[in-house]
Amino acid sequence: MYDRILLPTDGSEEATAVADMALEIAATHDATVHVLNVADTTRDSVTNVRGQIVDALVEEGERIVDDVKERVRGRGVPVRTEVLQGDPSPTIVDYAAEYDIDLVVMPTRGRRGLERVLLGSVTERVVSSAPAPVLVCNPGSEFAFTYPSERVLIPTDGSDAADRALSVGIDVADATDATLYLLSVAETASLGPDVRSASTTERLTGAAEETLDDAGTRAADAGIDSLETAVRQGQPYREIRSFLDDEDIDLVVLGTGEASDFGRFLWGGVTSKLVRSSPIPVLMAPNRDD
Repeated sequence: MYDRILLPTDGSEEATAVADMALEIAATHDATVHVLNVADTTRDSVTNVRGQIVDALVEEGERIVDDVKERVRGRGVPVRTEVLQGDPSPTIVDYAAEYDIDLVVMPTRGRRGLERVLLGSVTERVVSSAPAPVLVCNPGSEFAFTYPSERVLIPTDGSDAADRALSVGIDVADATDATLYLLSVAETASLGPDVRSASTTERLTGAAEETLDDAGTRAADAGIDSLETAVRQGQPYREIRSFLDDEDIDLVVLGTGEASDFGRFLWGGVTSKLVRSSPIPVLMAPNRDD
């Protein structure tokens, strides 16, 4: 399933924790890990001085990738290292395209803390533009990582972005023999008291069930034997987050795209909340159609 895994790293604790996950995946699939550090030469403090500062950034990058390289070799996983200069997010995306990367593994934040929190960060821009799925991890005291995945969740609203997530999730479930869970949420929580009626709730629930039926048929046609489906009513983020705990999900797959009628969760408010709070990895499908 994976032959080439890209691990961008800045040497932070978060990046180090994510490196262990990338190694686990690579060892399972006999994949090569590409360890990449990007010396951010676009910062004002660098562009105004250059020279020795750039050299220092590159030297630091070499130390960072060498440290990861030693850890990778200890696992018997093939490794390739690179230190590049430039703007981190487009440099990472270009590298992924040039080397035909199958999976990018990144933390939600890195050395620069809040500046690198997912929204508005390097990670977000990579997710939005990468040619391959991006595994986004928020390592912390409650974070859990299981590989191969055993229970994979795909929330779906029938949008193009959700369809892309479904394609990626089906591939993952098929490759790891995981149970695939499909969830559709009838967003009744946002309805005001004047429109929150039995007929409206029934209509929204019916639409969610139809979307789920289509997704379930597609998964079954793809050969997924272990398949569970569920429709819930309420606020999408809360229902998805609750489902993760209720069903002991170990991987959630989401798509990126424009806002949708179903809570604008596809790379909107709900997605950012999920990624920030998720106790498990979130696999973001690339924002493109094959």
